[in-house]
Amino acid sequence: MSRQKILVVDDSPSQRLLLQALLTAEGHTVITASDGLEAVDKARRELPDLIVMDIVMPGLNGFQATRAITKDEATWHIPVILLTAKDMDSDRVWALRQGATAYLNKPLDQGKLLELIHTLA
Repeated sequence: MSRQKILVVDDSPSQRLLLQALLTAEGHTVITASDGLEAVDKARRELPDLIVMDIVMPGLNGFQATRAITKDEATWHIPVILLTAKDMDSDRVWALRQGATAYLNKPLDQGKLLELIHTLA
């Protein structure tokens, strides 16, 4: 697996730390953001290889941030994995319409996430 720079976006500090620890242990460089607005800004400045983002966050939510990132000329190419507790089919469809590459449900299945990251490398 190639090492990637991954932006982890979640308003929960514990979820960010969990993902950061998991991905760092796999050899990836991890940067974090605590909301959608910060995610859009860091995506533009850092140009990560991949983004793992929650949906339900204050301010700019994950759907809005994904749309902003995938519609921006500088960041459209960055795959976005939405990782969320939202489990409705309509949420999944909406996520893909906003430009998300993949949609995973919480609680986190670490094996699924790592496999998905590997396929996107």
